Amino acid sequence: MPTVAQSIEADWVSRFADEVIAEAERRAPGKPVVCASGLSPSGPIHLGNLREVMTPHLVADEIRRRGHAVRHLISWDDYDRFRKVPAGVPGVDESWAEHIGRPLTAVPAPAGSPHPNWAEHFKAAMADALAELGVEYDGISQTEQYTSGVYRDQVLHAMKHRGDIDAILAQYRTKKAPPKKSQKPVDEAELEAAEGSGAAAEDDGATTAGYFPYKPYCGDCGKDLTTVTAYDDETTELTYTCSACGFGETVRLSEFHRGKLVWKVDWPMRWAYESVVFEPSGVDHSSPGSSFQVGGQIVGIFGGEQPIGPMYAFVGISGMAKMSSSRGGVPTPADALRIMEAPLLRWLYARRRPNQSFKIAFDQEIQRLYDEWDKLEAKVADGTALPADAAAHSRAARTAAGELPRTPRPLPYRTLASVVDVTAGAEDQTLRILSELDPANPIASLDEVRPRLDRAESWISTHVPADQRTLVRDEPDKELLGSLDEQGRESLRLLLDGLDTHWSLDGLTTLVYGVPKVQAGLEPDAKPTPELKVAQRTFFALLYRLLVSRDTGPRLPTLLLAVGADRVRRLLGA
Repeated sequence: MPTVAQSIEADWVSRFADEVIAEAERRAPGKPVVCASGLSPSGPIHLGNLREVMTPHLVADEIRRRGHAVRHLISWDDYDRFRKVPAGVPGVDESWAEHIGRPLTAVPAPAGSPHPNWAEHFKAAMADALAELGVEYDGISQTEQYTSGVYRDQVLHAMKHRGDIDAILAQYRTKKAPPKKSQKPVDEAELEAAEGSGAAAEDDGATTAGYFPYKPYCGDCGKDLTTVTAYDDETTELTYTCSACGFGETVRLSEFHRGKLVWKVDWPMRWAYESVVFEPSGVDHSSPGSSFQVGGQIVGIFGGEQPIGPMYAFVGISGMAKMSSSRGGVPTPADALRIMEAPLLRWLYARRRPNQSFKIAFDQEIQRLYDEWDKLEAKVADGTALPADAAAHSRAARTAAGELPRTPRPLPYRTLASVVDVTAGAEDQTLRILSELDPANPIASLDEVRPRLDRAESWISTHVPADQRTLVRDEPDKELLGSLDEQGRESLRLLLDGLDTHWSLDGLTTLVYGVPKVQAGLEPDAKPTPELKVAQRTFFALLYRLLVSRDTGPRLPTLLLAVGADRVRRLLGA
């Protein structure tokens, strides 16, 4: 078991908060601490991108809990170019390819969307998920920043010092790329996440006419397939041509706001402009010679310093093959929040250090994750949780602003899933079964088990294949009943005789495990032997075949409660 010291060491959030507070005090004493994230709404913003937000959120929230002023900035990179048409997005077809090269805010939203453009459509879904997750942030639209002239001085400064920037970039252009040591995606579902926004691979501004760190959007076709051919530092006159439509013009950059700095210059410019102290980066920005490393040198040109910034690992997905989503690709935070409560999703990000990969379950594994979460809740409640585990739980269940919404009576997720599976979501039957789980303290309303019940129902309906759903037999399997030997018939008699006195979740658990013990001449509370476990599995398989025509199914005590005593008796041949 880890020592207390090891447990505290494992609390990565506190360690980063310590570093960030100290660094912020060194850089700008008395000013709010600035943490930052960047998201490109180039398509569905997936669960891998969420780590870009959750890592600084958790650190910023810890700083806020300690009483320090802190800002968590989320830069919406909505002035990035539209790079490709994502596969599987409803309301989008190949005709959207004509917009490749335009700013994301200049691309039409998917057909049927209430939002004014592509970027706003995908930003809205992420913003809703972040609100549910309790993430407090200041959103910054890069379209607004650039087109309103907020960055005018920074753009002119970059152009004036383009030779210095080019010299930094040249150190890496001439080097042979080192052997790749970057982390491989956890699974196939993460190939899209591994690609990131695509900004990391963007050109750095080098042209045959010289180096220019600024990229105009064409005044005719609106695309960024432009090449700067001349620039005058005194007048700020910039000449460009467009390879897409042939258009060209000369503009005065001090008055022109239809373009942006190339990514490897844009990112460090923002670090300096916003005084960012903490910002993580994905593996696509963290390899040698890439954006984060190069930015650490370029940021000095703008009078700033590179943020403290851990590389964060991939977030894997389990159960993707069985997803019934109409949208292809990696699932989004909204997809996860349909099947799990916000504290559980927060916990998955809080309990692992940024450089540790982990998986988010959309398959049966979600039941085990919920069991693990419930055990942690119990340990926190009785004071036996290790310090790091208790800290991760606290960060998941609440923020500096207060507790996140929670289910009043959090019954096991697997129990709720089994019940809604058998009842097909019928509320009257669901309430009947749940009220019988604990007769001494019955549930009086389904509101007591919401929103967890709703999440379990959504999981059953969207992520469990039809051939794995539980269908209770309408009529007894007379052929199977007639083929039973005396031991099989006796096992059913013992079960049926004990139904009335054991009709609760705990009682039925004792009963179904106890029948093979009694048949073996043991006491109902005897510890199982290997032989007894074989007999129990045989008995369980018989009950499943008689009740649901399969060898397996939901936990038998839950299934029996769901089927109801009268129907159980009929299907078991009473």
